[in-house]
Amino acid sequence: WVSFSNGYMPIQQYVIVHRNNRSIRCPEDLAGKTVHIREGTSYEERLNLLKNKGIDLEINLHDDLPTEELIRQVAEGKIEVTIADSNIALLNQRYYPQAVLACPISEQEFLGWAVNRNARNLLYRINCFFKTIKENGKFNEIYNKYYANIDTFDYVDLRAYHRRLKTRLPNYKEIIMEAADYHGFDWRLIAAQMYQESHFNPDAQSHSGAKGLMQLTSPTASSLGVENILNPEQNINAGVQHLKSLYDYFGKAKGLNRLFIALAAYNVGQGHILDAQNIAREMNLDPNKWSSLSITLPLLTYHKYYKKATYGYCRGTQPIEYINKIMIYYDILKRQGIEFKTYAKPNKEKKVDKKIRIAQQMD
Repeated sequence: WVSFSNGYMPIQQYVIVHRNNRSIRCPEDLAGKTVHIREGTSYEERLNLLKNKGIDLEINLHDDLPTEELIRQVAEGKIEVTIADSNIALLNQRYYPQAVLACPISEQEFLGWAVNRNARNLLYRINCFFKTIKENGKFNEIYNKYYANIDTFDYVDLRAYHRRLKTRLPNYKEIIMEAADYHGFDWRLIAAQMYQESHFNPDAQSHSGAKGLMQLTSPTASSLGVENILNPEQNINAGVQHLKSLYDYFGKAKGLNRLFIALAAYNVGQGHILDAQNIAREMNLDPNKWSSLSITLPLLTYHKYYKKATYGYCRGTQPIEYINKIMIYYDILKRQGIEFKTYAKPNKEKKVDKKIRIAQQMD
């Protein structure tokens, strides 16, 4: 027997089918279907309730396959239907965009932690833990790391990304890995940022005049010694160097906070980040926490705030979306297990700061 903590995340159980499957719109449409689920899950109980209501479906139990694997099999057309909690389904949709949520089969429920029914002190401490991290913003920080923006990508976006990982990314793999290794970054982070910037298009140009794979402005490129801004090697090396300089500049922030603040500065400029940090101080928020700047950056779109800011108006929601998308692209790269046989080693005369191995901070 167990007791459950207070709920911390709302979920629903959903029917998962291939995106081309238009035959299931509601639970009643499961009649005549074989539904594959992992044995011992709450999905089995829910499906049996549907059977008791007269829906003639067949349940195929798997004792050795996790829900994520069954979602993959749906995406690949190996099975027709599975069931998954909404958070699991949405998270896996970035890896398997062909698998979609067809319809809910349960009311909204809440995830909680299960403990021994006699462990009352432990249960109390768990509830206090969740209360604390929700109040101090840590819960949102963790939630955003894994779930932010997961439903903002449509099928075309995700399919294009998966395709370009195979067709475009290999053209720049050695350059990315050498530059990332020299500056201490995870190469997959740089690749994810590059895709957000240019979709791996070396000739990309923004409306503001930023150019190339890493979308460098002419002043930034010149300051970094770039002779040909559209040259992939020069553009990538300069882009990573620029990110590293921002990472160094915001050294008071720690861990992922430092990385996210550097990425945000890359996106909207160092000055706007400084303005957002000043607002954070005025609001008694920690200016070196990304969760604080996620609150204050959007304020710079309002005249009340940007009229007093040193660097003026800022599209403050843009860097938040920028980072969320980069982290999703990064996560997909990790999940796909894309590894390159060639790993360029840094020049022995150059020092690599081992303290900023972003892979260790992000995993």
